[in-house]
Amino acid sequence: MSKVISCFKITGYGSYLPPNIQTSKDLSKIIDKTEDWIINHTGVYERRVSDIDVDQMGAIAAKEAIGNKEKPDLIINASGVPKQTLPDTSVFIQKELGFNSIPSFSIHSTCLSFIVALNSAAALLQTNLYKKILIVSSDRGTRGRNFDEPESSSLLGDAAAAIYLEKSNDKNNGIISYNMNTYPDGALLTEVRGGGTHLHPQDTGTKKSDNLFSMNGPQVYRMARKKVYDLIKKDLEKNNLETTDINLVIPHQASGMAVKAYSKYGGFNVNNVVDIIDKTGNCVAASIPLALVLAYKDNRIKQGDLLYLVGTGAGLSIASCIIRI
Repeated sequence: MSKVISCFKITGYGSYLPPNIQTSKDLSKIIDKTEDWIINHTGVYERRVSDIDVDQMGAIAAKEAIGNKEKPDLIINASGVPKQTLPDTSVFIQKELGFNSIPSFSIHSTCLSFIVALNSAAALLQTNLYKKILIVSSDRGTRGRNFDEPESSSLLGDAAAAIYLEKSNDKNNGIISYNMNTYPDGALLTEVRGGGTHLHPQDTGTKKSDNLFSMNGPQVYRMARKKVYDLIKKDLEKNNLETTDINLVIPHQASGMAVKAYSKYGGFNVNNVVDIIDKTGNCVAASIPLALVLAYKDNRIKQGDLLYLVGTGAGLSIASCIIRI
């Protein structure tokens, strides 16, 4: 049995999917592409569009995750896009939860934020500084859609998910392996160029489109596929595992093609890969925890299971985490 390097237990989980569903047929009227074109290029049949902001969305998921348990000792916001530049989005989530004085901060690694936050939270639990940590991922991808880019704007959806972690003395539960690599050659492939010091609102050349999502999807896929395949191979070999030892693969829902690649090229059984993109779209950093939470709710996860969280993010970054439940 592979050794756990950071022990924890997941004692609560929650999610929020906005009630407003936008089908690809609905979207086709906005971007001047057919429904079939959208589905064939993205794998997305429908996505959710939120009328409330990320702090409220995240708080709904967090309240479900907390349930009747004690307040967390720490709140980590692991989202792709903030509510505003300052203050930190975790502050607004805590305010929506009605808490006060709980330390809170954000870990921002675009679509990989949850994997990075999970590893960081597990490490913090080992220090005994905290015993209960709440991780919240909440994104409104549809707010950043640029309808002049039909493929990328067809991908995005809105969702939130939350996980409540507690320190565990059981050496069999927690993180077995964690990996992350960043390749800045891909920095310009997935962008929101504005919103910071670059292309500032006071710069005369700044355009509205600079504050919207832009991605060269085909080039990202070509760059990421081999790197992700090598990462999977490295993770399994390092931990003396076969693809059949993994009970469930929980990938970032980057696109329909990207999710299917985990079985087509990664060697995993297609039935063991959580694939929700057809109903949710790419929900940015909320994609991975949402897939995890929905797998819990569908009773696809049981005690002792090995889960493989894996994905790509703007940068280009790739990351993975093997955990035993």
